[in-house]
Amino acid sequence: MSADALFKPFEFKGLRLKNRIVMAPMTRSFSPDGVATEEVAQYYKRRADVGLIVSEGTGVDRPASLNDKNVPRFHGEKELAAWKRVIDEVHGAGGVMAPQLWHVGAVRTRDPEWTPPGPYDSPSGLSRPGKEFGAPMTEEEVADAVRAFAEAAANAKALGFDAIELHGAHGYLIDQFFWEGTNVREDAYGAKDLPGRARFAADILKAVRKAVGPDYPVIIRISQWKQQDYEVKLAQDPKALEAWLGALVDAGADILHCSQRRFWEPEFEGSDLNFAGWAKKLTGVPTITVGSVGLSGEFIAAFAGEGSKPASLDELLRRLDRGDFDLVGVGRALLQDPEWTEKVRAGRTAELKNFEREALARLY
Repeated sequence: MSADALFKPFEFKGLRLKNRIVMAPMTRSFSPDGVATEEVAQYYKRRADVGLIVSEGTGVDRPASLNDKNVPRFHGEKELAAWKRVIDEVHGAGGVMAPQLWHVGAVRTRDPEWTPPGPYDSPSGLSRPGKEFGAPMTEEEVADAVRAFAEAAANAKALGFDAIELHGAHGYLIDQFFWEGTNVREDAYGAKDLPGRARFAADILKAVRKAVGPDYPVIIRISQWKQQDYEVKLAQDPKALEAWLGALVDAGADILHCSQRRFWEPEFEGSDLNFAGWAKKLTGVPTITVGSVGLSGEFIAAFAGEGSKPASLDELLRRLDRGDFDLVGVGRALLQDPEWTEKVRAGRTAELKNFEREALARLY
C-alpha cells in the first residue's frame, strides 16, 4: 500500500504536524546525573522529520521519580537549561516536540549501588499484587506529586515545547493508581471501579490544564498491560474502557497515546479494532497507536537480546486510512535509524535497517 496516509498533515489545538509519525518515548540513560547533554540534543534533532517527537521519560520533582540517575529530570536550573537546548535544536531543524513527564513509582533502581534521594512513592506500598515495596503515599505526598507534574508542564510550555505527555502506562506511578492490583487504598484515591482509581490521573490532568491553559495540547500515555504482568487488562470490555478513558478526557486529556505490544492485535473479541481504535471510537478524541510498528518482533524481547527485521506497513496503513487512529508511534525503528521517516516517505523500503539490541546502548 502507498504510505501517503502517514504523510498527511495533522492539526489539533496548537499542534501542526507535517506527518502522522510520532517518535515514541524510549528511555535513554545518557544524561549524567539527570542533565541532558549536547549529544542528547543532537539525537533528537536528527529525528526532526517526524511529525512529533515525544521525549524519553523525564522525571518530575519528587525525590524518587526516577530509578536511574542517568535518566533526565525535568526540574532544576541546569536540567531545564539543558532541555531548552534540546527544544531549540529540534525547532531549528523544523521539528515539533513534547517532553514525556514521568514518575516511575514503586519500581526498583537499575543500578544496585544507587538509590534515589528519598522514599519510593506508590499508592499502597506494592510493586505488584502482594509484593510489598516502600510505603503508601500520604495524601500530602499525593498532592505534592500532582504539583510536580503541573509544575513540569508549565516549565515545558515556558521553554517552548509544543505539547506535553504524561506517562500513565506500563505499571509506573500513575498506572499503579489505575491498577487494582497495586491500588488497594480506601481513601478518595482508591476505589473498586476503574474511574474511581483514575482520580490521581484526573487530578494531575486538571492541575496540568490549569498550569498550561486551555489551548496547550496535553497527551497521556496509557496501557492495559503492565511490565509487572503482560496479561493485565484494566478494562475488560468497551463499557469499562469508555468509563475509564472518559474520566481522563473530562479531566483535560486531549490526545490518548494507546500503548500495546503489537498494534495489530484486537483489544476485544468481535472487532478487529486495536486499543487506539477503541479509544477513538469511544471518546472521539485523537489517538496514537503504537506497538512494534515497522518491525517483526516486539520491543520487550529486544531487552533480552532479540533483534527484529523490517516488516510491512500495509496493515497499519489500512487501519490508519480507515480512520481507526490519527497518529502512529514508532519506537525501535527510529531508534535504530534516524532516516527511517524519509526512507518510508520515498519508498526506499529496501534500505530499512534491522533492529539490533546494540542500538539500545548508544545514541545514533
